[in-house]
Amino acid sequence: MPSAAPSRTAVLLEVACDESGSEGEKLVRGSTDTFAHASVDVTTDTALATVERVRVEARSPATEVKASVVLRPQNRRLLEWLLGDDGPLLGHAHVHLTDKALHLTGRLVSLLGGGGDGFGGVATGSARDLARRVRLLHLAATRGLGAAGWEAVLADFNDVVRARSLDDAALSASALRRGLGELADRPGLPADSVELVRSVLAGVPGEPEGLLAFVARGRGALDPIVPALAEVLRHWGGSGRPLWVVHDVQATLTDAAIRTAVGSSADGWSDALEGISFVDSQDDPRVQLADFLAGAARRIAAHVLAGQADPALVELISPYVSPRSTWLDLGEERDGIRLVGQPAGA
Repeated sequence: MPSAAPSRTAVLLEVACDESGSEGEKLVRGSTDTFAHASVDVTTDTALATVERVRVEARSPATEVKASVVLRPQNRRLLEWLLGDDGPLLGHAHVHLTDKALHLTGRLVSLLGGGGDGFGGVATGSARDLARRVRLLHLAATRGLGAAGWEAVLADFNDVVRARSLDDAALSASALRRGLGELADRPGLPADSVELVRSVLAGVPGEPEGLLAFVARGRGALDPIVPALAEVLRHWGGSGRPLWVVHDVQATLTDAAIRTAVGSSADGWSDALEGISFVDSQDDPRVQLADFLAGAARRIAAHVLAGQADPALVELISPYVSPRSTWLDLGEERDGIRLVGQPAGA
């Protein structure tokens, strides 16, 4: 990809992006259970004015104001303004949310069960059906083994892919087979989920050669920033304008990761992409706004997962959240709270 933006034209659409909750390919038993990726379409002047208002009203002496500032309880009104009708973002911003455990369940099925990718690619036909089955499996496994029990199985899978030696991979693969076997034999597990679990179990390599090949194939396939970037291209690429993405410096967005995100399109929505450039967030106020939004979305979503939702904040963030987010309550309500609703600006 080009490393510097082209000469600006009247029709170029430039969006700025940042994320919150990234831990690379460590998806469970880390610091966060939720990943959020935000993209904004605002002018530099608007972004500068917004950051200055946040700095003044939050009484922050920091050179670069981070999302943690607007998330402080004493700055609640500032956050409500930022996300609300009178703020600078509504209709000009988009968020892709990822429940990391659900995302890892999808990768487990895709890499070991022989299915296609129901999250990073276009969810049509069999891919949409696979995504539905993954969600049902995630729910059934959580209920059958308990949240901690299913997380332990996912952690074993995560450890196989991230193993640094054959011995480590073999130990984790052995634990993964035990966990999947226990789940498949669990009374009350829906037949569809049992079938899917047994398919995944059969795909866990046992021989050293197969295990090494699987680790090599899985490396780089777990990071949720890849489908998040694909969503940026899908959402903004539909505008009919050439698209340039300005992104906060992110080590995991390698050339290979970008190619994967771009290549996951089956309907041409990535054709609009002219290029991607990386900047330090302190040098671009638009990226700082994306940081505000990503941080707020992740915090609000994490509280929903924990059963501690703030209904007023959920209502404020919902218009920004992609309906293609990797989230269980798409089109449904979780404890009376609808987090993922209509596309931004709808």
